[in-house]
Amino acid sequence: AIQLIPCLRSINCTYHIFLLQQSLTASVVAIPASFILKSKIVFLFSCSDWLINICRRKKELKARTVWLGCPEKCEEKYPKNAIKNQKYNIFTFIPGVLYEQFKFFLNLYFLIVSCSQFVPALKIGYLYTYWAPLGFVLTVTVAREAVDEYRRYKRDKEMNSQLYSKLTNQRIPSDMVFLRTSEKTGSCFIRTDQLDGETDWKLKVAVSCTQRLPALGDLFSINAYVYAQKPQLDIHSFEGTFTRVSNVNKYISIPLFLALQENTLWASTVVASGTVIGVVIYTGKETRSVMNTSNPKNKVGLLDLELNQLTKALFLALVALSVVMVTLQGFVGPWYRNLFRFLLLFSYIIPISLRVNLDMGKAAYGWMIMKDDNIPGTVVRTSTIPEELGRLVYLLTDKTGTLTQNEMIFKRLHLGTVSYGTDTMDEIQSHIINSYSQSSAPKVRKSVSSRIHEAVKAIALCHNVTPVYESRAGVSGETEYAEVDQDFSDENRAYQASSPDEVALVQWTESVGLTLVNRDLTSMQLKTPGGHILTYYILQIFPFTSESKRMGIIVRDESSGEITFYMKGADVAMSTIVQYNDWLEEECGNMAREGLRTLVVAKKSLTEEQYQDFESRYNQAKLSIHDRNLKVAAVVESLEREMELLCLTGVEDQLQADVRPTLEMLRNAGIKIWMLTGDKLETATCIAKSSHLVSRTQDIHIFRPVTTRGEAHLELNAFRRKHDCALVISGDSLEVCLKYYEHEFVELACQCPAVVCCRCSPTQKAHIVKLLQHHTGKRTCAIGDGGNDVSMIQAADCGIGIEGKEGKQASLAADFSITQFKHIGRLLMVHGRNSYKRSAALGQFVMHRGLIISTMQAVFSSVFYFASVPLYQGFLMVGYATIYTMFPVFSLVLDQDVKPEMALLYPELYKDLTKWAALVVSGQLSWMILEIFSKLNDSVIQNH
Repeated sequence: AIQLIPCLRSINCTYHIFLLQQSLTASVVAIPASFILKSKIVFLFSCSDWLINICRRKKELKARTVWLGCPEKCEEKYPKNAIKNQKYNIFTFIPGVLYEQFKFFLNLYFLIVSCSQFVPALKIGYLYTYWAPLGFVLTVTVAREAVDEYRRYKRDKEMNSQLYSKLTNQRIPSDMVFLRTSEKTGSCFIRTDQLDGETDWKLKVAVSCTQRLPALGDLFSINAYVYAQKPQLDIHSFEGTFTRVSNVNKYISIPLFLALQENTLWASTVVASGTVIGVVIYTGKETRSVMNTSNPKNKVGLLDLELNQLTKALFLALVALSVVMVTLQGFVGPWYRNLFRFLLLFSYIIPISLRVNLDMGKAAYGWMIMKDDNIPGTVVRTSTIPEELGRLVYLLTDKTGTLTQNEMIFKRLHLGTVSYGTDTMDEIQSHIINSYSQSSAPKVRKSVSSRIHEAVKAIALCHNVTPVYESRAGVSGETEYAEVDQDFSDENRAYQASSPDEVALVQWTESVGLTLVNRDLTSMQLKTPGGHILTYYILQIFPFTSESKRMGIIVRDESSGEITFYMKGADVAMSTIVQYNDWLEEECGNMAREGLRTLVVAKKSLTEEQYQDFESRYNQAKLSIHDRNLKVAAVVESLEREMELLCLTGVEDQLQADVRPTLEMLRNAGIKIWMLTGDKLETATCIAKSSHLVSRTQDIHIFRPVTTRGEAHLELNAFRRKHDCALVISGDSLEVCLKYYEHEFVELACQCPAVVCCRCSPTQKAHIVKLLQHHTGKRTCAIGDGGNDVSMIQAADCGIGIEGKEGKQASLAADFSITQFKHIGRLLMVHGRNSYKRSAALGQFVMHRGLIISTMQAVFSSVFYFASVPLYQGFLMVGYATIYTMFPVFSLVLDQDVKPEMALLYPELYKDLTKWAALVVSGQLSWMILEIFSKLNDSVIQNH
């Protein structure tokens, strides 16, 4: 006999592989033919499923080894290093566009109606009566999508055609390992605001062995490679090693300081100074910035969805009317054929020209937006959703580069008894000049001058800023450090620091006469107004941390030998360190209400014995094996006591033009504004206040850090007891709340007049947008200028991009592109409102036009004993839906109920429009009732 033995069952396949084995006996058992046929069919379908799964399977990301100067050794294939905002390619364009069109019930319905005319029994007119309008609609739609797609292609090609050799003050095009820099220290600063939204500059260090190479060409002659982990989303971690192979085949492995990412340069960051050279490890879609963005999707406006639902309702009315006509006919003859003919005769209840008229209207709206001289540079990149601009309820905005210019300006110096603002800085400059001159002054003025002199000197010394000078002579573009005895002009001087606040402070001291001209690891030099050089030796530096919220430095004056401990930090950290005073808390509150970033500056004079004692204890604590950080902090805290309060400084992050009135207008229009930023909590809170996103009289609830479910529950309960207050929350706490109490948190947050989310990653920004869409059902808009905003922009119902200084990634990925944040007011209040009202009225008119002809057909059939005979045929029907009723369509497209100035003056008009959510449905029902009443009235009059 023949045995069927199951041998293998594949995970991805649903069939069995059988082994046929013949025994020693001569008899054979026949297998039924039906079983064989069934097995073949199952086998074929299972193989096809397996092949489909193979084709759909994404490329598995792997770790890679990159050899320096030896591309032939690299086995890993890199994806194209290109930005792609296109939705289709040359093969998927036509199928993709047709799918997007026929997934709407309106177009699918008319495709079925047109195909029915090939059936002789159902044919009621000429084929072109149905196919010509449908073909025209599809042609216009395909042409519009082709134009939009070609524009995206041209924009992407322009960005992807940029060539790079050396990177200096440019956007890094790919993920790299930092090998070499022109700076003698082997380090440079980069700006990451386009990647993570943080305004602080990041210090990057080149790989030590490549930085020490004598010449640049030696990079291609050494035998070395970089091992990098597989591409991943996390922008704050990296695992890899740099290995140099010696001539005797011994491997020397050099770690890449993985914990702090000191050797990595991610794409979309900007080199702030000097020239850097690196080896590329990730390109294109494998870079961190691209992996944190989503693929562009086809966005459909809410008006289109509402019209699609209304079309389904009209179809039910069409079926009901056809059934009534057949019933009144008495089901005579082949009634089912008459039923289908009535469905075709009354098909104009659902007008095929609705889509093309709306598309033509949207094209006109886009043209009006781009030709508006009041918002120059505005580009409509998605021409299918201009009505969405008129129905927004939530606006989610980035901070850095969107609301702010990311330029810090020194605004105020407060000494306790006197305060100096931008209009009195000349007085400070005169005091500094007097302090370093030999001329005598009255005793009172000398006292004031000495206080100002001490405060300015403390600000000029307590920092981590390094001056650099761009060489004019060389063509290599290399940056050289200043030497004291060299004559470097002020125009060539630039400052490097991890924080733009510190750069602003040092630039201010330069403007008042005390200039930082040189700094190295052991000393720094200041230049007085008279040109004299003051040298200070750096004894100790205590860097700023998020936990301590302060930084300090101990210096020794070369001329006098005095040792001074300077410290600056946040008021909450410095209030317990400085000597008692009665003005610190009050003045810090006043500056905070103005939106200024406040720092408290203090000093403490040390004797030689005090410093030697501190140094011995400090060095001993650093040598401890157990609890080293705690012991070091305890020793430093022993020095941070009874310090002399010198001054308060106020630095402002410059806002974009007209940010405050624009936000006020949006709030009056009923739009709730959420600020999502990757920056620090303190910085985000200051900008929220200075931009008036949060009013001065409004309470702010700062959501304390939570890590567990219990902590999140307690903090949510505390937040629930507060009313009408703005919410400030960090990304980590937000993630915990969404994990355990998603619905409760979103419900509470939506009740707040303003929400600020800080330390948000790009994926978190997009997740917040989707949460609002899911839980509220309202329309959302996202606006940003950096690559870290692309995911948020693409996830929102309407995405607006601002052309940034370092790149156009957000602008290219957005539906609408503007040049300044203030333009969003006119874009929404004028163009968004008009587009929505015009499209709604246009949809009502087109459907009303179809109801007229369908009502006349119903009356005609009723008069002639309910015969399924068409009243009009041929070009008359085609012309009625296009040429004959063209002028009312054009008038509705150009209609406006109020002037643009009035719409901007009274943003409440926009608020009323967003409340009128059922504009199309309610309006159409009223038009239908009036139409039926008028036709019945005409019939009664004619009968009499």
